[in-house]
Amino acid sequence: MDKIQLKAYGKINLGLDVLRKREDGYHDLEMIMQTVGVYDDVIITKIPEERKITVKTDTMVLDNEKGNLAYMAAKLLMDEFEITQGVEIVLHKRIPIAGGMAGGSSDCAATLKGINEMFGLGLSRQELMERGVTLGADVPYCVMGGTALAEGIGEKLTPLPTPPQCHVIIAKPPVSVSTAFVYGNIRPAEIEKRPDTKGIIRAIEQKNLQDLSKLLYNVMEDVTIPEYPVIEEIKQQLLSDGALGAIMSGSGPTVFALFDCAEKAKKAFDNLRGSELVEQLYLTGFVNED
Repeated sequence: MDKIQLKAYGKINLGLDVLRKREDGYHDLEMIMQTVGVYDDVIITKIPEERKITVKTDTMVLDNEKGNLAYMAAKLLMDEFEITQGVEIVLHKRIPIAGGMAGGSSDCAATLKGINEMFGLGLSRQELMERGVTLGADVPYCVMGGTALAEGIGEKLTPLPTPPQCHVIIAKPPVSVSTAFVYGNIRPAEIEKRPDTKGIIRAIEQKNLQDLSKLLYNVMEDVTIPEYPVIEEIKQQLLSDGALGAIMSGSGPTVFALFDCAEKAKKAFDNLRGSELVEQLYLTGFVNED
């Protein structure tokens, strides 16, 4: 196999709670993660140069060198298994960059899968997840995908049943949010409202989209929205256009909304398309293996 192409899917958080700050500086989290149908293309090709890893992207924003998570993923496996064949990794980006949808982690996870398959390393999904966590807390989830409860810093994963299918709008405003800024300003002990994580899981198990949508909640909005009020503007427009629920994903600024009606979702999408409120806009759905 000289070339392989994979889809690196983005994620949203149906619930996100920050429980406490740890002694190591990280935060303990409780999140319900869900893969959605917005993806980057990751194309890996063997090249003649020995031990050379190159990364090319279609954006000037990303690091195309050793700081790129896809580069790190390839290097990790190629060093461990003493692979001398060089590779070129090309990333076609669709997932909003620095948007709270784990785009870099997803590219990293896809690269781990691609190198594993291309060179016949025989690593199981669990073994890829164990290596992935050394590169980033979201990488194990991105290797696994689907619906999951994530705990710890995000690396402790419990798979959940497939949620009720629905129409999902993904809307990123033309602002960038620093994850470090959000974590640096959140005060877990002062959070007054938190997501009902057990209720979200119950709604997923019962395939009750109405209840699931009502329970969507992200405590990071308390920090991000006051700094970037456009996030709240997008949420309110989506809700007024018929969304059952709308919240920010991750540390933001991307907003997602759930719809039970294709016609309403299309109308809401059309109302936002071309608006100065959004820089990237997608109409998609949940992605699960089954």
